[in-house]
Amino acid sequence: MEYTTAYKFRIYPNKTQRKTIGDMLYLSRKLYNAMLEQRRMAYQLNKDYYENLRVSYNTQAIELSELKKEFPEYKNIFSQVLHNVADRLDKAYGNFFIRVRERKNGKKIKAGFPRFTSRDHYRSITYTQFGFKVLDNTHVFFSKIGKIRMFQHIKIDGKIKQATVKKDKANRYFATFIVEEVNNNINCSEFPYNPVGIDVGLLKLIATTDNTPVDPPKYLRKSENKLKRAQRSLSRKQKGSQNRREMRVRVARISSHIANQRNDFSQKLSRTLVNNHNFIAYEDLNIENMMKNHKLAKSIADASWGELIKNTMYKAERAGKYCVKVNPKNTSKQCSNCGNIMEEQTLDDRDYHCIKCGITIDRDDNAAVNVLNNGFKKIFNTFIIMKPRKIRHKKKRIPTDCGELMPVEGKTYTSNGKFFL
Repeated sequence: MEYTTAYKFRIYPNKTQRKTIGDMLYLSRKLYNAMLEQRRMAYQLNKDYYENLRVSYNTQAIELSELKKEFPEYKNIFSQVLHNVADRLDKAYGNFFIRVRERKNGKKIKAGFPRFTSRDHYRSITYTQFGFKVLDNTHVFFSKIGKIRMFQHIKIDGKIKQATVKKDKANRYFATFIVEEVNNNINCSEFPYNPVGIDVGLLKLIATTDNTPVDPPKYLRKSENKLKRAQRSLSRKQKGSQNRREMRVRVARISSHIANQRNDFSQKLSRTLVNNHNFIAYEDLNIENMMKNHKLAKSIADASWGELIKNTMYKAERAGKYCVKVNPKNTSKQCSNCGNIMEEQTLDDRDYHCIKCGITIDRDDNAAVNVLNNGFKKIFNTFIIMKPRKIRHKKKRIPTDCGELMPVEGKTYTSNGKFFL
C-alpha cells in the first residue's frame, strides 16, 4: 500500500542564503498579491462592463515567462516555485467556493474570500517536482539557494515528491519533504489481540482498560508565567521598532518550545500505545466545540487530545494495527458491567456506582471499558458475510473456485483508520 509522509528537518542556511530566501519570500508574496488583484479586477470588469475575461491558474502560469522579461529579479527564483504561487492562489479560490456552497447548504461558517498576504503570513516556498536534492545526512541542495546544512534525524525511505523551505516566526528554517512510501506491514487478517480502550480527560490525560493511566504534562501551565512576562513586555514596545521585532521573536520561541514539548510527549506516548497494543479505541470527541467552554479551554488545549489521537492513528496504520474512534455518547454514564445508564452522573462524580448491579469503579476506567466495547461493536458490525447467490439464468456463470467470502477477507484498510467493504 502506497501512502505519503511528510519529513521535517531543521536547516541552517548561512548569512547569504538567509538573504536569498528572504528575497524569494518577498518576491513570491508580491507575485501572490498581484495575481489576486488581477483576479479581482477581472471579476469586477465582468460584473460592471460585461467583459468576457477569464483568469485561471493556466492563464496566470503562462504569463510567468513574460513576467521574468519585465522584472528580471524574478529570474533568481526557480520556475516551479513561481508556478506554486499561482497554484496556492488557485487552491485558495477553490476552497472559497467550497465554503460558499457549504454555507448555502446550511453550515454555519464564514466564506472567507482570499486576502492579500502580509510579510508575517507568507513564510514558505515550495519546489513541486525538481530543483532540490538530499545530498547526505548533513546537507541538502535547493536550486537558486545552494547547498544548506541540514540536521536529518531520521532516514527517508521512499521517493521524494516535493520539498518546502519555511521560515517560522522564531526565525528558524526548516525543510519539509513529501515522500511517497510503500507500506508492507498491513495485515488486516490478523485478529485483534491485547486490545485497549482509552478515555481522554484533564485529571488523567488517558485512562486505559489495562490500568495504566497517564497524567497530563501541563507544559503550558509550567511556562505560563514566562510567556506572560514576554507578552507583557512585547505589548509595551513601540510598533515598528527594532526592540518590538526582537521581542516578538522571543515570544514566538517560547510558544514554539511549548508546542515542541507537547509534540514530543504525544509522539512518544502514541508510539508506546501502538507498540504494546494491537487494537486501540478512542472517543470521537468534537474538540472544537469543547474549546468553547472558557473555563476548560486552556486545559483542553494544553492536553492536546487531537494530536495524540492523530499520531496514534497514523502509527497504527503503518504498523498494520487497528485504531478506531467511537461515538462518545454515554460512555461516562453507562455501566460497563450491566449497561445501565445513570443520567444523574455529573462531572464532579469521580467514582461510578451503579444502582442496578452495585458495582463501584473509577469514572474514567468505566468510560475506558465502554469505549473498548463500542470499538469492538463498530469493527465487527462492519464485517458482512456474503453468500453466493443462486444461478437463475443460464447465461450467467459463476466460477467454481469462488468460495464464501469471509469477514476477514472482505475488509479493506483505509488511510483514515476505518474499514469498509
